[in-house]
Amino acid sequence: MGLELKNFYDDFRDAKTIKAYAKVIKKDASELNRDINIMEVCGGHTHTIMKYGLPQLMPKNIHFIHGPGCPVCIMPKERIDHAYLLSMQEDVILVTLGDMIKVPGSHGSLQDARSKGADVRFVYSPMDCLKIAKEHPDKKVIFFAIGFETTTPMTAALIDTVIKKEVSNIYFHINHVTVPEAMAMLAPSKIDAFLGPSHVSVISGSKIYEPFPEKFNKPVVVSGFEPVDVMQSIGMIVKQFVEGRCALEVEYKRAVNREGNVMAQALNNKYFEQREHFRWRGIGDIAKSALKLKDVFAHLDAEVIYQDILPTQEIDDHKLCICGEILKGEKNPKDCKVFGTACKPSNPLGSCMVSSEGACAAYYKYGNLL
Repeated sequence: MGLELKNFYDDFRDAKTIKAYAKVIKKDASELNRDINIMEVCGGHTHTIMKYGLPQLMPKNIHFIHGPGCPVCIMPKERIDHAYLLSMQEDVILVTLGDMIKVPGSHGSLQDARSKGADVRFVYSPMDCLKIAKEHPDKKVIFFAIGFETTTPMTAALIDTVIKKEVSNIYFHINHVTVPEAMAMLAPSKIDAFLGPSHVSVISGSKIYEPFPEKFNKPVVVSGFEPVDVMQSIGMIVKQFVEGRCALEVEYKRAVNREGNVMAQALNNKYFEQREHFRWRGIGDIAKSALKLKDVFAHLDAEVIYQDILPTQEIDDHKLCICGEILKGEKNPKDCKVFGTACKPSNPLGSCMVSSEGACAAYYKYGNLL
């Protein structure tokens, strides 16, 4: 019998294993005389936690705190406006990843732009831009690039191909953000420990989390995204507190090492450099927390080419939306007055409900498990 995809994840969703970890966590947590607030930084973890009802398996002194979530969740309105305005240019085809379609800016979403005649296309791989550009040589194809460290190498690979093949009608609007800088901003808060997103470390290595135990006295466990991964990681964090340790540990050893993907890092470094500042939606300005094209590649940079039409002023979220507090772990979605009423996936007011990995979307979809 041949292997099927489910053969690779069935064991990591096994109910008996999950419950066994719950017993271990409960036993270890009983030795603590304090509560522990654990932030899962990535929305993928949030959805696993909600979908499998993991909060109900936790002892009363172990709490999940939802973090920044995903690159769509933290994209400020002014950057969404950039995408919208670029898409409305007569000679432009705007290409981006699917999660961006419903995110509201001050002019509307990219879905709204499409309804007004803009040529907006959603792809699974940045490399699809090459086919679009070849089919439309008279158009400027602008790739609106988003993502954490996980997807940055794919954008870099597209840039590399564009340059090597001398493709003349593909341009880039870069919105790649980096996780450690956001974690560092949040570290001084009520968070006691972090679940580090493993897909980021597959590229950047676990070494990016080393400052947190050393500088902030916050344990980090790099966790996979299946429920057994998350439960094992929570157990590892609780065990550290019981033993009086503060360390970086890797649960997801089947794919993560300290150094990460060195070739991908080299490709990123070839084309990108850190921005001095980048505003995270709901969180605020975080120094050196995003990437941009190096100046030598300005001829490919849509931010440079279209700078005259792109707004630079900051744009606040809807007054009733508390995504900012949610992304910082200060509140959860059910604290929001418009959650599930005026704000739903079909009519989102904020990015936490728009993104498929947003905390509000997770609560809306799996809230009956609470």
